Amino acid sequence: LHSNRRGNLLTSQLLHLLSAWYGERNSARWVLGTVYETRGSSYRKAGAMMLFGDQGQQLGLLSGGCLEADIHRRARQVMDTGKSALVTYDGNDEDDLSFQLGIGCGGVVRILLQPMDADHLSLPRVLNALELRQSGVYRQLVSDRRVAAEFIPGQGQQPAGLYARGRLVEVGNETWLETPVFPAPHLLVVGGGLDARPVAAMARQLGWRVSLCDPRPANARQRAFPDVDLILRTAPEALADEPDLADIDAAIVMSHNLKLDAGALQSLARLRPRYLALIGPLHRKAEVLAMAGMEEAQLGVKLSTPAGLDIGAELPEGIALSLLAECHGVLAGAAGGSLSAPERARRPINRPEG
Repeated sequence: LHSNRRGNLLTSQLLHLLSAWYGERNSARWVLGTVYETRGSSYRKAGAMMLFGDQGQQLGLLSGGCLEADIHRRARQVMDTGKSALVTYDGNDEDDLSFQLGIGCGGVVRILLQPMDADHLSLPRVLNALELRQSGVYRQLVSDRRVAAEFIPGQGQQPAGLYARGRLVEVGNETWLETPVFPAPHLLVVGGGLDARPVAAMARQLGWRVSLCDPRPANARQRAFPDVDLILRTAPEALADEPDLADIDAAIVMSHNLKLDAGALQSLARLRPRYLALIGPLHRKAEVLAMAGMEEAQLGVKLSTPAGLDIGAELPEGIALSLLAECHGVLAGAAGGSLSAPERARRPINRPEG
């Protein structure tokens, strides 16, 4: 058993964002920027967060990179005054900065900038909950007169998709933003060969938790998978008894060994991930299921074989992209088709142009 807690890949996923900030929390002045409302097309939605430091630090993303410099400039004003601020960027207003930058999204984004208080706006509590893979609700007062934030653990429900969005609620005469907080997706990869390396690396770049299992000594070596969270040498048929895998959201079985793959499917029938892929051609699926002594219906989820989206991939990196694109789509509740397809073009899509 090997656990890797270095967390050296920085993504915009909240756990990684707060992990990067936590070590520097007392060495700089910080401002938390949060999208609290959007209208029309926008890169990020309500609840998206970003941290700005007085030494030029920018952790996270609130737009496609086009507004961050101006948001940081306004964040410095918040640092100097110690007062929160409400900022609006309107892509439809020709006098607005976002319009003048030629971003072209045409949407409205409203951002709350809050200076850090002695409690660091309860963000250490949020980080602790995410490290323990616990959920909750993060509440922020939307005001330029008073700074307030709190984290309520154990409340709220994880959304059916991948992303939670904040919602505005009225309490008395005040407006609060309530954002569900829940752990990042947990991916189990069974098989630690060469083609599993880009799968694990890309999933970590997405900010996901990645566990890797391969009982073969020559595979799944730490130096080949430096950023995975957990490496297991457990026999695949015993994976369902591993406490660290009780919360997996997705699994990709790619050991290229019929017996190991069959054992993995026996365990995954008990773990019930929302996405399950088996690498190989269609006829191989029947062989693996027969060796496992199972029918596909016993898995409780569609078995993706051949796995991935059809993007014409042949090399390991392209196959990894195909696999994770399909996995992401399933977890997000999306169809996985082209956003520019004619049947989708008639529907509004919140994708930025800038």
